[in-house]
Amino acid sequence: MCGISGIISNQLIDDAKIDALQLASNQLEKRGPDASGLKRFSKAALAHRRLSIIDTTLSSNQPMQDESGRYFIVFNGEIYNYRQIKKELIAKGKAFKTESDTEVLLNAYIQFGTAFLNKLDGFFALAIYDSVEETTLLARDRFGIKPLLYSKQESAFYFASEMKALLAFNIEKELDHSSIYTYLQLNYIPEPHSIFKSIKKLEPGHYLKIDAENRVQKIPFFQIQYPPENGAYSTLSYEEAQSQFINLLDASVEQRLVADVPLGTFLSGGIDSSLITALAARKVRNLNTFSIGFENEPLFDETAYAHLVAKKYQTNHHVFKLNRNDLLESLHQTLDYIDEPFADSSALAVNALCRETRKHVTVALSGDGADEVFSGYHKHMGEFMVRKNGIKQQFVKQLKPIWDNLPQSRNSKVGNLVRKLSKFSEGSKLSTEERYWLWASLLSEADASNMLLKKANPDIYRTRKNQILSYVTKSKDFNDVLRTDVSLVLQGDMLRKVDQFSMSNSLEVRTPFLDHRLVNFAFSLHSSYKINEKMKKRIIQDAAKELLPMELYNRPKKGFEVPLLPWFQNELKDLIHNDLLSDSFIKEQNLFNPKYVKQLREKLDSNNPGDSQANIWALLVFNKWWKRYIG
Repeated sequence: MCGISGIISNQLIDDAKIDALQLASNQLEKRGPDASGLKRFSKAALAHRRLSIIDTTLSSNQPMQDESGRYFIVFNGEIYNYRQIKKELIAKGKAFKTESDTEVLLNAYIQFGTAFLNKLDGFFALAIYDSVEETTLLARDRFGIKPLLYSKQESAFYFASEMKALLAFNIEKELDHSSIYTYLQLNYIPEPHSIFKSIKKLEPGHYLKIDAENRVQKIPFFQIQYPPENGAYSTLSYEEAQSQFINLLDASVEQRLVADVPLGTFLSGGIDSSLITALAARKVRNLNTFSIGFENEPLFDETAYAHLVAKKYQTNHHVFKLNRNDLLESLHQTLDYIDEPFADSSALAVNALCRETRKHVTVALSGDGADEVFSGYHKHMGEFMVRKNGIKQQFVKQLKPIWDNLPQSRNSKVGNLVRKLSKFSEGSKLSTEERYWLWASLLSEADASNMLLKKANPDIYRTRKNQILSYVTKSKDFNDVLRTDVSLVLQGDMLRKVDQFSMSNSLEVRTPFLDHRLVNFAFSLHSSYKINEKMKKRIIQDAAKELLPMELYNRPKKGFEVPLLPWFQNELKDLIHNDLLSDSFIKEQNLFNPKYVKQLREKLDSNNPGDSQANIWALLVFNKWWKRYIG
């Protein structure tokens, strides 16, 4: 787990570019605090920051070169099956100097070419430079667990693990207004686009080939095996599928327990992290587990359920209870690290959890990926019920005028229920693709447009949106919704959040639910194995019953949210009204509609805040970022 950056040029690289690369590498220090390295060539340069996990000796520092001195690699990630690949290479006569997965990766590329990517079990972003041919390979793992951003200029190609590192190369910072428009709706910017027109994100499961003339080819090497061949789902019975699911997940957990440093698991109290913990605890004695909760906010706190799992498996359990002052501290750390607007507010809790966890271990396993792959979100049940279209659903749909006139708020059970009923009744009247977009969004297209003074190019926006929705267009297969979630929500929101804030605390997080064999298995199953009118994540919940306390069942899913509303009405009120969202700042910035922002502030302080807290948070994050990188 590290940070990488580099320059590929069709001209000789001068000292100024090397200085810029050193600055870029310095921006990645938190990703790799244990070692740094930079290698200069005539027309290229590679830089690396290392967080030592496997083979922590100096001999495994990077950039690393092969025995011949022709090939060089910088690598961010972990390869779980590197020992098996190493044995294969030794059988072909290759000798090794280190115990690292990095050396195995480099020699696997030399032996197998780009086909080596399909041999890898793990997560990665990497660059391999051929100093003879002056060509470069850049690649990103199957699901985008590790980030890789790039910018192609006339005379040079730049890449890095984070945008703040790329900006060290003085890349033009022209805003992409279609990205801003999308951000206001989703609270993040989907790949491959970014906040700047000049910077792109390499899509998961793709690699780039860059030749000596700076010409770039983008090639996919992995796609989820979906739809199933000939449209036929697995013939496994539900009981057989449960058994295979547990076997695959257990093997995935075992792989991810390999490390030369202390490790543990996140334990939220939900089914996913609890199951990961149960499987890991059978293999690791006195397993470290970590939970986070909120003082005086029972609606958002699940630590009591985490305690049940920790007690059952006798783990070395750590609970971090956050008060508002803790959240304020996390807020400033979070906003200072964000280098592209990203407004999933649970990042505050993730940042705090990673900060406290890092005091005890260097690696943590998480339950990320289960909701998207196996159908775990409230919106999934909403979609399922819309498609069922029973009497109850028709009744809720007809009462939309009532829901719209009742107070809505995420900070109370009744207000949150009304909010969901209103959104359900609105979505039930839309097409499949527009309903998906509504339920993925926190702000409607109309409201996002009204908020902006400069509108997005409608053709560009529509093309991007249609690409995202390509699976759910006129869909009748519920798995299409999950497939879209993997490419949109998982990659753009969940994985980015965990990578960004684990790395800001020099913590490696591993995701057993995203083993590619397990994901392909999940998409070979009919959706009825994942969701019905009574249960989300059906196969996970049923398969885990013998392993988990029964108290974890038949209770509402809370998600990893933070209590923003009372915070905005108290500690952050001045920041909202007199600083980042003040009338004077908004007018000077000349990007957002002052009248609309004022109405949003007023709604936040009303008895019917709805989703205004999420919309306010998106603006706060954006304007804090703006002050640092634009203003």
